[in-house]
Amino acid sequence: MEETGTASTHGHVARHHDRGLVAIGVLKLIEAVFFVLVGVGVIHFIHRDLGEAALKLAGRLRVDPDGRLVSWVVDHLDDITAHRLKQIGVFTFFYAGLRVAEGVGLVMEKVWAEHLTVGATTIFLPWEIYEIVKHLDWVRVCLLLANLTVLAYLVWNLRRRRRAGRMPAK
Repeated sequence: MEETGTASTHGHVARHHDRGLVAIGVLKLIEAVFFVLVGVGVIHFIHRDLGEAALKLAGRLRVDPDGRLVSWVVDHLDDITAHRLKQIGVFTFFYAGLRVAEGVGLVMEKVWAEHLTVGATTIFLPWEIYEIVKHLDWVRVCLLLANLTVLAYLVWNLRRRRRAGRMPAK
């Protein structure tokens, strides 16, 4: 593989792609698709009986509709208003848009996207830690570790690039 910025035999400048940035960008785009689907689902349930929908889902999943889990879910779903669903939908679409910006920018290897992703990831870390302290489970811990790994890679990459930019030209 040729170095970044070196001329190839055809007169083109070969470009080394940062596989880490591209991989993180693709993951952010997958997250965006997920959150768009969640947003569409939330909007779909505005002005519908959420409890009834949960009971139907429990039946399809062959979960006891009279069990504690289903009863707890149905009791809590009754508290969600159409206005609250609209708020959740708007937030979910906003979050998906943020993920699209991060993903596209990282796939295109833009420095602004690295900064945006570092900022967005850092902002949510206290909430993630709070959730782990409140309800410790392996899914939350794995998500936190994944976000810390992404954050560490991006900070390392930004520092590496900054150091390379300060080096005298050869």
